[in-house]
Amino acid sequence: MPVISVPYAFNEEELYVDLRSIFGHSLYLKCEGFNFAGSIKLKAATEMVETAERDGVLTPNSILVESSSGNLGVALSMIAASKGYRFLCVTDARGNLSTRLMMEALGSQVHVIADQEANGGFLGARIEYIRALCASDDRYVWLSQYTNPSNWKAHYRTTAPEIARQFPRLDALFVGAGTTGTLMGCARYFREWHRPVRIIAVDSVGSVSFGGSPGRRMIPGLGMSMRPPLLDESFVDEVIRVEEADTIRACHRLARGGFLFGGSTGTVVSGATDWLARHDARELTAVAIGPDLGERYLDTIYHTNWLQDIYGEDVLNSREVPAGSRAASAAPVARWRRRLDLQTSDCNGDQHHQLQDRKT
Repeated sequence: MPVISVPYAFNEEELYVDLRSIFGHSLYLKCEGFNFAGSIKLKAATEMVETAERDGVLTPNSILVESSSGNLGVALSMIAASKGYRFLCVTDARGNLSTRLMMEALGSQVHVIADQEANGGFLGARIEYIRALCASDDRYVWLSQYTNPSNWKAHYRTTAPEIARQFPRLDALFVGAGTTGTLMGCARYFREWHRPVRIIAVDSVGSVSFGGSPGRRMIPGLGMSMRPPLLDESFVDEVIRVEEADTIRACHRLARGGFLFGGSTGTVVSGATDWLARHDARELTAVAIGPDLGERYLDTIYHTNWLQDIYGEDVLNSREVPAGSRAASAAPVARWRRRLDLQTSDCNGDQHHQLQDRKT
């Protein structure tokens, strides 16, 4: 029986779901959402914070600040609350409302970036806001998950060895690509292993991580609007790009089997099962990493009105999104963003001023 005194001390490492009965392919899904942060981001958050503490960068007077679409923000909120730090999460309008409320419940401040860059992304605007903040006050400490080597080292030290212990005959590993911390940590570990493992990165269509064209992405988590600084493509054997409509279908198919997973997990599962369907994988041992659970997506991926507004009424009823739904999606997206603005209008300037007030 585990007994802990700090929330980041617990993480379920050995839970896998055999997806054969749902998708018809032998694929083991490593479930990374069973910890108090609810996602795989707990590992990177813990490693980055503890490294900053050891290096003397993070002190009791520091104010943590980080850019996150959601899950890392929750993990840092939990750690900050436990360790007594203040934390400001800079996110954007795509983030799930439940995620923002969770961060606030843990005592964190949230700043929402509403304006997109020219390439349709928010990341550059989030980073510029953080840089200006850090320049204004040296108490702000930016861990920078996008460039911090502790991000990938966390998975080199934990996630990859956990998989290796359970699957000594592993042939193929499917890993979602966001900051590429999980991808790089696992790829580096298995490059040194006793047998070759095919490392297959799963990215979202519209992400530019591997050189694709930028495009609209409404599901937070995987994908980047810039090339990830941590990425070294020499460690990656193959890249699969998944349409968001296929992410949604994978999530709902899992839910019909009783498993409620998040958008990042749906993307990885969709890419992995598609790859397995196109290859003779009967003798392969294949594992996919499922970064998150589905409760934080109840108002998006699992909400009928949101799905129909963004992707069209037939998104769950056909193999492909109807051609007209992509072209005509600007107005529904605008309506959805206006609704979101009403929900998040109090977390821009007001919460930043709260932090400024607390400095005095």
